[in-house]
Amino acid sequence: MAPSGGRSVFIGPRLRRLRRDLGLTQADMAADLEISAPYVALLERNQRPMTADMLLRLARTYTIDLADLAGDGGADSTARLQSILKEPMFSDIDIPSLEISDLAVSYPGMAEAFLRLYTAYREEQLALAERRGPATVGGASDEGGGYDANDPVAEVRRFLAARRNNFAALDDAAERLAQATSGTSGFIERLKTRHKLQVRYMPPDVMLGSVRRLDLHRRQLLLEDSLDTASLNFQLAQQLAYLELANEIGAALEDSQFTSKSAELLARRALASYAAAAIVMPYAAFARAAETRRYDLEALARQFGVSFEQVAHRITTLQRPGSEKVPFFLIRVDPAGNISKLLDGAGFPFAKHGGACPLWSVHSVFRTPRQTVTQWLELPDGQRFFSIARTVTAGGGSFGAERVERAIAVGCAAEHAEKLVYTRDNLGPRADAPTPVGVACRVCHRPRCAARSALPIGRELLPDDFRTLSVPFGFSAE
Repeated sequence: MAPSGGRSVFIGPRLRRLRRDLGLTQADMAADLEISAPYVALLERNQRPMTADMLLRLARTYTIDLADLAGDGGADSTARLQSILKEPMFSDIDIPSLEISDLAVSYPGMAEAFLRLYTAYREEQLALAERRGPATVGGASDEGGGYDANDPVAEVRRFLAARRNNFAALDDAAERLAQATSGTSGFIERLKTRHKLQVRYMPPDVMLGSVRRLDLHRRQLLLEDSLDTASLNFQLAQQLAYLELANEIGAALEDSQFTSKSAELLARRALASYAAAAIVMPYAAFARAAETRRYDLEALARQFGVSFEQVAHRITTLQRPGSEKVPFFLIRVDPAGNISKLLDGAGFPFAKHGGACPLWSVHSVFRTPRQTVTQWLELPDGQRFFSIARTVTAGGGSFGAERVERAIAVGCAAEHAEKLVYTRDNLGPRADAPTPVGVACRVCHRPRCAARSALPIGRELLPDDFRTLSVPFGFSAE
């Protein structure tokens, strides 16, 4: 009998990855399972289906979760393929849903090859856009001179953007872990029983600049004792992610070629943080709550016991193929305008270099700490977005401890704004009176902007021999 209730299951690539992770040859695995090496090869090439008996034998022999082996029968690959094939470049090709499903189930290797190729294409498109984008940093040329091909932060941003900041396999693994344990006491018990680690809380002067440190020699996980509950749970969840989801994190990194070790380490850290958030805020439960509460970030933060920033970050990841929610972007800036976090799932044309538009409320909310400020934005080309901005604090926890104030803006395209609690009953700013903003001054051609800090590319400054304008840079509107 087939494992999935009568339908044959083909898990060749997953079986091959398991064998390689275990450091086994096909002959080694065949000996362990008491079958022939050619049969292992046929299973890995999907020329034979995986039987229920063989699944159980694999699970017993290598002490692994049966659900991890059986997979989803191609449902995830099917959903990812369907999502990608909605792109405009495929609009003139009629591909029935049944054909997509057949490809994912019957030819999983070909499906995975297509998905990897498309992801690589998206990364190259994003990199090309940055190379062609105008630079606004001092001393750089106007057209692409400021692009740094070896910028590890830019590489990781492209890596996340190409995947719409969603990693379904990590979400699934994190959800299983969340079902086994949750909350501070549950995380601590998991570390104790599964990993033989004792959790200890230490003062900052003992931690020497760390908030979390794993001491494998003494079998201890040391945490700074001034962490608030949200930060404490996140650090515990992140350590569990590093310990238990290393294979899933590694698999998510497999299909990307980073140009430096720093970029790879940053991406690994980003995925560990993603997994930690998915443990604390499991995808299914969080997505359901987000829709029920109409994306009320403060309410969601209280429901899941997390910080405003943590929930704002998690809201950008709800783009699982087949279960997509409102697509959001996120930007985090400091009072000087430096961008320290950038996640784009909503198609907002962020400046690749330099700061964003000063008319955007994300730069002014420092004057109203902890207050949520909403704003309608209109770009020069007519695109409209809805933005939610608020300050967040990092550090602190004791008198004299250093605190860092930053501002976060989360937003979506105008067509999704009606799904948000912030537009209910017209309590906020009017949709028909958006703030005219630009991506950056050097590429914004609005002639009457008093906040302008630079002349637009390609425009000549008007002489002021006979007239002084009310704007910093006067140029012809034609």
